Amino acid sequence: MATTFEKNGPSTHEQCDMSILSQTRQKLEGLLNKNMRIRMTDGRTLVGLFLCTDRDCNIILGSAQEFLKSTDTFSQGEPRVLGLAMIPGHHVVSIEVEADILEDTQGFGRNH
Repeated sequence: MATTFEKNGPSTHEQCDMSILSQTRQKLEGLLNKNMRIRMTDGRTLVGLFLCTDRDCNIILGSAQEFLKSTDTFSQGEPRVLGLAMIPGHHVVSIEVEADILEDTQGFGRNH
């Protein structure tokens, strides 16, 4: 079995992988402290601030609220306040990032 060593730093393939990892990290960092809605395998939905994640895709939400799956599609009922919550990655079905209020109202109130 042959082993090759790179004398002049990482190979082109490794540099490409590092670039992708850097872009992914930047995207994740941009989502920090954003409101997220996470749907789980048991039908519950958690809404809270995205604080962190790990390599197993576990997610920590701050100021989290839990909404139970309701039979009525128009109402989700009263939320249960959880505070700090950890969602195991294998229970995550979908993740939605709520739009910033400032982005939605930038043109509001301006005189043209």
